[in-house]
Amino acid sequence: MKPSNQKAKVHCTVNGEPAILSAYPMERLLDALREQLQLTGTKEGCGEGECGACSVFVNGQLVNSCLVPMAQVQGASIKTIEGIGGADQLHAVQQAFIDYGGAQCGICTPGMAALPSAVLNPM
Repeated sequence: MKPSNQKAKVHCTVNGEPAILSAYPMERLLDALREQLQLTGTKEGCGEGECGACSVFVNGQLVNSCLVPMAQVQGASIKTIEGIGGADQLHAVQQAFIDYGGAQCGICTPGMAALPSAVLNPM
């Protein structure tokens, strides 16, 4: 096992695509998604797992990515808000946010859209 002060390669699948991330074992999944993959739909709100703005799916489970260390996602399947629906066919929850003006400032919107989509379409 590598010491925690050295980066390791983390192999995972993100939004259906294979990914290899270079990260410290205790680095947050949130940071790797935003900084290495430029998946900025996942936001940091509180950094404490309270607000849900950083919600993503890991192996079908909705988690707060600000609390998930990279060491725990080796071989995992990760889905971010960018992976829910598509450019030509939005998820019903995403479309409802547009149709009914559900967005506020945009920080918590990805988390608010992810939870109902998990209930409507369990993975």
